[in-house]
Amino acid sequence: MFSDADALFLARFQFAFTVAFHIIFPAFTIGLASYLAVLEGLYLKTRNPVYQKLFRYWVKIFAVAFGMGVVSGIVMSYQFGTNWSVFSDKAGPVIGPLMGYEVLTAFFLEAGFLGVMLFGMNRVGEKLHFFATLMVAIGTAISAFWILSVNSWMHTPAGYAMNDAGQYIVSSWMEVIFNPSFPYRLAHMLLAAYLTTALVVGGVGAWHLLRDRSNAVARKMFSMAMWMALLVAPLQVFVGDLHGLNTQEYQPAKVAAMEGHFETQTRAPLYLFGMPDEATATVDYAIKIPGLASLILKHDINAEVTGLDAFPRDEWPPVPVVFWAFRVMVGLGLLMLFLGLWAGVQRARGQLYQAPWLHRAAVVMAPAGFVAVIAGWIVTEVGRQPWVIYNLLRTADAASPIAAEGVGGSLLAFIVVYFLVFGAGTFYILRKMAANPEDVHIPDYAKPQPVGMAAERLMNEED
Repeated sequence: MFSDADALFLARFQFAFTVAFHIIFPAFTIGLASYLAVLEGLYLKTRNPVYQKLFRYWVKIFAVAFGMGVVSGIVMSYQFGTNWSVFSDKAGPVIGPLMGYEVLTAFFLEAGFLGVMLFGMNRVGEKLHFFATLMVAIGTAISAFWILSVNSWMHTPAGYAMNDAGQYIVSSWMEVIFNPSFPYRLAHMLLAAYLTTALVVGGVGAWHLLRDRSNAVARKMFSMAMWMALLVAPLQVFVGDLHGLNTQEYQPAKVAAMEGHFETQTRAPLYLFGMPDEATATVDYAIKIPGLASLILKHDINAEVTGLDAFPRDEWPPVPVVFWAFRVMVGLGLLMLFLGLWAGVQRARGQLYQAPWLHRAAVVMAPAGFVAVIAGWIVTEVGRQPWVIYNLLRTADAASPIAAEGVGGSLLAFIVVYFLVFGAGTFYILRKMAANPEDVHIPDYAKPQPVGMAAERLMNEED
């Protein structure tokens, strides 16, 4: 009934489905953990109760998102043994220890302090609780470090050798961990996580400001998020350019697909939009700017840019998918940059909280970070095809020899369970976000005790 090609497609689709679900949670919790650490630190420094309300408001949301991220990550990792056993066998000596280090460092650190962070606010000292929050935030960043190291090695393998059993083994751990693309991927992903969180926080703050412009907690929330967007979005553009240059050096076929370049040429045009046609090796209905791709990729408008014609046809990634996913990611990134600049202008004019169109735009942009992250991972992973380890192991050769019916059955179960469980979790998070942050209860014993006019002014601080 099904062919081997069907089994491979279903295995790839299942992994793509679980990754797409999983990645949105770390992209949110990495940034949110750092935001919670900043909020608690600011509260301890200023004793402004607004910061404590914000912490208590977001920590519950963090707990649910963190839990869903852990569960979806565990399910995803099982597929290495079910659908991708050949890959696990061949790359296990390299991949296995790196993922083990992630568990032994990041996951243990997060698990060890998460309970104190969530339930110890009124049971341990303030400094100890702040330390626990910091450890959770650091743990999320360390987790990203190891996972990105694994993924980057699959794109730019280094520090490896082959043993007699046909397995890739480590010849240099430093070269494996700090492979050529790793620093750029790590920086790009961490900044994406911070931007994603800023957009969600800003969107929630803007939602409540549209209801009540005088809401002090929503004002603080929105102000901090817009500062983050203003500062991080331009930095992400810069890091993205560096990442692109690195990809051009080590994975030129991926960049050619991203740009829609079927031919190697000088003064290569930048295709803003168009319909890539692999059969004819053309971009139909193209809107392009001559020479701009050469300027961006080589920093020289007259430079030659490698096209897909430099590679065998069976080594081309799916061009239309990569081409459009890249434009979704970049387009949303530019909108984030515009939102941050718009908020900066309104702040300079003293109208940050009296700008309903800005607030509406922030609400609309709240999920944009998640969409951009998924689009970026599509560019990264689909653009690597047909390789699972670039230039070493093809995806078709890495799959388990199991029937398509088995893969299809587990995929169907994943789809049903994921939408039920994670749909309910997402609904709960949205309900918590809809609650008024001003209504967060602070127990009397946790409230600061202001003394004198200076303390009173501090308590009424708004920005």
